[in-house]
Amino acid sequence: MIGRVPHLTTAAWDDPAVQELTAAQQAEVRLRYDGAGEPGVPPSAADVAVVLVARDDDGTPIGCGALRPLGGSEAEVKRMYVVPAARGRGVSRLLLAGLEAEALRRGWTTVRLETGVRQPEAVALYTSAGYRPVEAFGHYVGADDPYAVFFARELA
Repeated sequence: MIGRVPHLTTAAWDDPAVQELTAAQQAEVRLRYDGAGEPGVPPSAADVAVVLVARDDDGTPIGCGALRPLGGSEAEVKRMYVVPAARGRGVSRLLLAGLEAEALRRGWTTVRLETGVRQPEAVALYTSAGYRPVEAFGHYVGADDPYAVFFARELA
């Protein structure tokens, strides 16, 4: 049973719990997009600086999110995911707030992200958290993905 008191822990990108959560996220994305993968460059242990895992009160991993530095004062949110059984409990908001706090701690004042039009829950989360639509950035420029949408938020 999923507990009621989620909390955040840090982890390495290659941590088994993180890999299990990110694999589930990618499987869900592929289902929503008829088998298509994500645009851009997939995150890796070499380019992800922050990984947070949401855990229930018993330590069970129920969600994750990561930050990839983009250079200067910018970072990109990667692999935000909450297991279906834990959705609707504010876990994604907890993860996003944690990632934003980590970004500020590292001097990153602009957070960017890519999501897709077939992920209305993600779009609703980001817009309600103050993210605004922006043009493609970085390695997404020229990717020509018809489903991709981009958001950014100035944190400071």
